[in-house]
Amino acid sequence: MIIKILLVAALAGAAAMLVRGRPSALNLLVRRTLTLAVIAAGIGAVVFPGTVTDLARSVGVGRGTDLVLYVLCVTFLFVTIALYLRLGQLHDQMVELARRHALLEAEVRAARDDHTT
Repeated sequence: MIIKILLVAALAGAAAMLVRGRPSALNLLVRRTLTLAVIAAGIGAVVFPGTVTDLARSVGVGRGTDLVLYVLCVTFLFVTIALYLRLGQLHDQMVELARRHALLEAEVRAARDDHTT
């Protein structure tokens, strides 16, 4: 039962991240902290594999491997959303740069036309 609550909360968090849009400094801090926590948990799972099964049973999952699969799926979802948002941000920057370049090029052409006439 606990795993259902945790998974629904994680999916709601992913939906909120997608709806909110632009990442902020706080979002970056939270993502980096969660990344370090997942890495530390991975190290703990490698060193003490029995604890993964114990943790899985305590949250209502039958096997530790199933719990790891759930965590990987949720992590993949968050990474995909973060990359999607970053791609949109890079697209906006490219559009802005293209606009600035076009305006500068127009100014250069206008300056050349003034000198030739």
